[in-house]
Amino acid sequence: MASATTFYDFEPVDKKGDTYPLTNLKGKVVLVVNTASKCGFTPQFKGLETLYQSLKSKYPEDFTILGFPCNQFGGQDPGSNDEIQSFCQVNYGVTFPVLGKLDVNGDNAAPLWEWMKTERPGLMGLKRIKWNFEKFLIDPEGKVVGRWASTTKPESLEATIVEEIKKAEQKGLLASKGEATEQAKLS
Repeated sequence: MASATTFYDFEPVDKKGDTYPLTNLKGKVVLVVNTASKCGFTPQFKGLETLYQSLKSKYPEDFTILGFPCNQFGGQDPGSNDEIQSFCQVNYGVTFPVLGKLDVNGDNAAPLWEWMKTERPGLMGLKRIKWNFEKFLIDPEGKVVGRWASTTKPESLEATIVEEIKKAEQKGLLASKGEATEQAKLS
């Protein structure tokens, strides 16, 4: 998708292989993570779920996490989409969306991941994803505003995410703002 200009221009697939239009997330701050079930960083699922629950309790309409399973790093997510979903729920209580397995690097890299890497290269301008659990932060306008390595613990990102939500609140960009405006019109 060379013509893509925002996160919302993409439609990755969900765990069943159906399209998952990212336009449904307009007005939210989104943390995007490439995940794996058999990696040294796999316990980050717990941190991601804790972060998700904490921010959903404070900003129920304004934040989400999207997990994208990937088997490109050491073959550490070999299972089917159903097996991956089950693993995440049973072992870590994951309630945020975990979509369909995909590639993040190489000739078969998902267009969304190619776009995010171009928008926010890593250290020294390197675009490739180095390992599982790399993280991208998307603002409510669909722009990439942050990228962190696998070693960054999800919980450490809470203040940065809240800051992004607050910025968006001031600009009137959040999903909850639109709902409040609609409700005000109806009353």
